[in-house]
Amino acid sequence: MAPTSQTKAKATRTKTKAKPKSLGAPAQHAQSSRKGKKAWRKNVDLIEVEEGLEGMRDEERITGGKLQHKPNAQLFEIDVTGDAEVRKAIKKSKPLRSTLILSQRSAIPAIFSRASSAGDAAKKKLKLSHEEKGRLLRIGKKDRKSPFGAIVDPTELGAGSAILEPSEAVKQSGKYDVWMDEGSDEELSRALKTDEAREYILPIVQKPKVKAPKISDSRHLIALPAVDQPHPGSSYNPPVSSHQELLRAAHEAEERRVAETEKYSWVKEKMQQARREVDGSERRDVAPGMQLDLPGDASEDDNKSAEGEETAVRPSKTPSRKTKRQRQKAMRALEEKRAAAERASKRQLAATISSLKSIRKDVDHTLSTREHAVAQRKLARREKLKEGPAGQRLGKHTVPEGDIDVQLGEDLTESFRALKPEGNLFKDRFVSLQKRAIIEPRVRVVPKRIKNKPKEYEKHPWKRFE
Repeated sequence: MAPTSQTKAKATRTKTKAKPKSLGAPAQHAQSSRKGKKAWRKNVDLIEVEEGLEGMRDEERITGGKLQHKPNAQLFEIDVTGDAEVRKAIKKSKPLRSTLILSQRSAIPAIFSRASSAGDAAKKKLKLSHEEKGRLLRIGKKDRKSPFGAIVDPTELGAGSAILEPSEAVKQSGKYDVWMDEGSDEELSRALKTDEAREYILPIVQKPKVKAPKISDSRHLIALPAVDQPHPGSSYNPPVSSHQELLRAAHEAEERRVAETEKYSWVKEKMQQARREVDGSERRDVAPGMQLDLPGDASEDDNKSAEGEETAVRPSKTPSRKTKRQRQKAMRALEEKRAAAERASKRQLAATISSLKSIRKDVDHTLSTREHAVAQRKLARREKLKEGPAGQRLGKHTVPEGDIDVQLGEDLTESFRALKPEGNLFKDRFVSLQKRAIIEPRVRVVPKRIKNKPKEYEKHPWKRFE
């Protein structure tokens, strides 16, 4: 039976070799020689390696990077698409083929160069020089102002330092806060990953933080009003009780002032009395302060000097050297004294340990009492500061308490026509500023009056030749 065309085709199909793959090295025989580097490089199968590299390239084209290096937030997402039935009910629109082709672009950004665009060239053309800008301003007759608001000639702009435009530092003045915390250091510390980098870089790069000085400002504790309310007794026609109360307060203030001035008067009197006694003991026939040697005093001094010489001539008794037995006895006495002192300290320590609980209670009670006393002092100081620092010394001078304006009974009037003004508003405001610690206490400085003394001049008649 003759072979048909189908059998011939099968025979030819079995005899043909397998076509090599389009990618990778061509297929080799299974039993190829791999003896030596050249034979190994020639006959090694690289298909799996090429397929793996090509798969990684596909991942980079599609996703823009390797999947194993991407975080979970980019690989997974929460399904918020909704129900499948609703999705089926929505009419599907098949995108165009061109849209599909354009959407399958690589996620890797393309290589670009710094070629100047048409927009940049147009911007450069629009830029004007300083001279051209001044010329256009002169054509438009627009006034140009200096930094201080004065209108200047545009042609003279920049000719002097007084008509220059303000710098950027002048424009930004007043916007920077010294004590404001800037977040640049925190961002830098977060950007550094390791502790070694923070320890090495931060001290070099960070600016030292400026701390506000801690000043105990107690002015906010003062609760005095800016304008004091006048006492009812200072009215032009006050009630009798209020007027008597104000008179009593003025009398007490005057008594305190007199007592303060007479406080150290006894010291002055004592000094004057001592000066009078010294003046009375001195002789009238000699100059004050001069001491004279009397005959009796000289003989007494000679006797004292002779006795002193006799006592100085007497030789002192030299101490004898101790024997060995005496030194040993002194050593034993010293050791016994030390042992007795050590035993006494041990007994005292044992007694202290036995009474440790009571000592601890006493210490706790003392500390609590001290803390309570400190808190009471702080509270008293705050209450005192509410009334202001009047009467206290701040710096060179004392804060004035202010004068009490009061009129006597015979000076009171029943009408505004005969009213006499009392006090000074300017002085009251100035004293109020000092009481509220807004300004430091001041004292009026009276200029010294220079007395013009007549100058005496002796003529020189011998210099005049006739």
